[in-house]
Amino acid sequence: MTMITRRLASSRWWIGLVILLLVGFPFVSDSRGALILMTQIFIYAVFAMSYDILLGYTGIISFGHAMFFGIGAYTTAIFLHRWDHSLLSFLVSLLAVLVLTGIVSYLIGVMTLRLKSHFYAMLTLAIAGLFLVLAEKWRDVTKGSDGFTFYIPDLLKDRTSLYFVALAFMILMFFLLKRFTDSPTGKVLQAIRENEQRTESLGYQILHYKIIASMVAGLAAGLSGSMYAITLRFVNTAVFGTNVTLDALLMTIIGGVGTLFGSILGSALILLVHAGLTDLAKIHWIFERWMIFFGAIYILAVMFFPQGIVGMFRQWRAKWSKG
Repeated sequence: MTMITRRLASSRWWIGLVILLLVGFPFVSDSRGALILMTQIFIYAVFAMSYDILLGYTGIISFGHAMFFGIGAYTTAIFLHRWDHSLLSFLVSLLAVLVLTGIVSYLIGVMTLRLKSHFYAMLTLAIAGLFLVLAEKWRDVTKGSDGFTFYIPDLLKDRTSLYFVALAFMILMFFLLKRFTDSPTGKVLQAIRENEQRTESLGYQILHYKIIASMVAGLAAGLSGSMYAITLRFVNTAVFGTNVTLDALLMTIIGGVGTLFGSILGSALILLVHAGLTDLAKIHWIFERWMIFFGAIYILAVMFFPQGIVGMFRQWRAKWSKG
């Protein structure tokens, strides 16, 4: 058995073990809050993985990725609020999300991806701001910044059922995105990340592949936004906020860029730390400024683990195998 085969077998074993533990979690924990938190981790993990397609695999920095998250959240919320709250309406809303995010990501990619990285990042921030203004002003549909509540399908009202749906959603998206990154297209994207000029000199149309990455990332982010709205049963303009994009950025960096699995770890770490610091605020007033502690934790993580959690473990494994 070659070393590569051993690593693949080891990775599959660990992934299988993690999935088994997650499937068994609702049966060993009766905490409703824990189920909700884990459900949010699964959904944010998909959102972070979508951002990792841009940052980790293509080398594209976007400050407006929340626009796709918000489109997904509002589309599903509007369908369930204005049509009905059946499972069919939810599924149709997901199809609508795929269509809308696909069109928007394609158009934005065509218009902006010719720009250099920092110009592209700022322009995506401006476009996301336009979606935020649209959601605030189109009050007849979005109810403005106040947002609105809506009913969800009966199947998803039970928190345990929603937990398993979100878990299946995360697993499915992980393997789909993993298949994409391992495909020839994914390899070209990684080549663009490493050396765009050399990749272009080999005859690849850089813009074409960047648009593909933008569309895949947008589709995944839109679906995660739909699932996020389902967990809250409420949506408002906060889903278009810059902090939503920054959350995805932090999750990707802390977990390890260009790994996908690191996005899952990053989302789990950030949301667990957030929940822990919020609970500590009930004990002592100093923890009410939890953002300060959160920022300190992030700085320490970047200082000591510059390649993220997954990158750190890969370094340790490489040293261990050599030694």
